Amino acid sequence: MSAESRLKEARSVLEALGFDKAQSGDRSAWTLLALLQLKPGSAWAEAQSPMLGTHAIMGWVRQHYGKDYAPNSRETFRRQTLHQFVDAGLVVYNADDPGRVTNSKDNNYMVAPEGLALLQTFGTSEFEKRLAEYLVTAPGLKAKYAAAREMTRIPVTLPDGTEIDIAGGGQNVLIKAMVEDFCPRFTPGGHVLYIGDADAKLAVFLEDDLAALGVTIDSHGKMPDLVVHQADKNWLFLMEAASTHGPVDGKRHGELAKLFSGSTAGLVYVSAFPDRKTMRGYLADLAWETEAWTADEPSHMMHLNGDRFLGPHERTRAGN
Repeated sequence: MSAESRLKEARSVLEALGFDKAQSGDRSAWTLLALLQLKPGSAWAEAQSPMLGTHAIMGWVRQHYGKDYAPNSRETFRRQTLHQFVDAGLVVYNADDPGRVTNSKDNNYMVAPEGLALLQTFGTSEFEKRLAEYLVTAPGLKAKYAAAREMTRIPVTLPDGTEIDIAGGGQNVLIKAMVEDFCPRFTPGGHVLYIGDADAKLAVFLEDDLAALGVTIDSHGKMPDLVVHQADKNWLFLMEAASTHGPVDGKRHGELAKLFSGSTAGLVYVSAFPDRKTMRGYLADLAWETEAWTADEPSHMMHLNGDRFLGPHERTRAGN
């Protein structure tokens, strides 16, 4: 079978499943073929459902159909095809770990078992009957797989008592500790202005409050993981969750200083780690004039601020 004929088949399948014109175009059809591992000479009955990342999907299409998309097209595949497949329940996102964070290199997609069973009958007399049955159950499938993702979300209580939830896994476990353990101890009365959830949406973003402090944001990708304003001291805490990467090293310090250069509040830079063992791996990289905190010993903080805190500790006085 020619590549063009196979592409037409895939598009007709997507149309039969109810996808609109935008989601049943060539890009989506190539994606479906890759997810099913259907080569030009394969029968639909041979369709499979391996877990594939976006890069692997694009590479497979290039290898077997000669369709080459630019590397920077990955985001288009994710946002304009794969997300819609997941929303419809046709494809499962991270079936092996529903709580995996969005920016993980291990994120993957696979055709749901129910969808695979249907598509393996395409081109046979069974397909229309199985399709009708599938379309009836599709809303339930969508809810089923969405529930699996929701079960992994992490509840977080902000200092003012507001409850939110963020994606499960990854650095968000540490972000929860930063909000619930660091803030009450070191930013009493602090107001959370920004939490960069690793999920598809921002958990907290108080743009007007940041603007009132002279901070205008033009790129969320440059933002720290957590921003907290302590009004009584007029300090703005810029915090990075460094569970696997991303403490405030010299380069990051410069980026944040530039991004928040208009701030009327004093800037406090904090690298947060899950434990001291993790922190030790980054000590040589941490920038001067910053703070380091570990979630496993939440009442202590390390200062890399020279003579700013030089002096005897209260307990070192004679008689203590």
